[in-house]
Amino acid sequence: MNQPVSPSGAQFFGHPRGLSTLFFTEMWERFSYYGMRALLILFMTDATRGGMAWGTQDSTAIYGLYTFGVYVLALPGGWIADRIIGKKKAVLWGGVVIALGHYVLAIPAVPTYFGGLLLVAIGTGLLKPNVSAIVGDLYPEGGSRRDAGFSIFY
Repeated sequence: MNQPVSPSGAQFFGHPRGLSTLFFTEMWERFSYYGMRALLILFMTDATRGGMAWGTQDSTAIYGLYTFGVYVLALPGGWIADRIIGKKKAVLWGGVVIALGHYVLAIPAVPTYFGGLLLVAIGTGLLKPNVSAIVGDLYPEGGSRRDAGFSIFY
């Protein structure tokens, strides 16, 4: 049976050890993104507990731009990784930029709020397409092991 082997020979449930690192990286990125989506409108419309007290129309427009930004920035994120810095550095820097965005969001001011959202979207655009591409690089083309690896990853 031809199983993928990491350079150190370590395995993760019969898969390359790197799969576990990529899985947890993706898990925290998804926690960041979906956590933001769950709270964003509530925070922007709340007027009683420290929210922004903005109207629903403005809040949903900002929410839509944020989610749009996360997905559209995956295109330049993939291009940057392919042409300039490589996939591993793109994932690393994407994670750093996401964390920086969350730190900036903790500063209670409107400019830092928008800056933090922008940083989270940029970081996700760098991280998201490249972490999936690295999972694909762990396995040879085709085969059930690669499909199983992506199933575990997702």
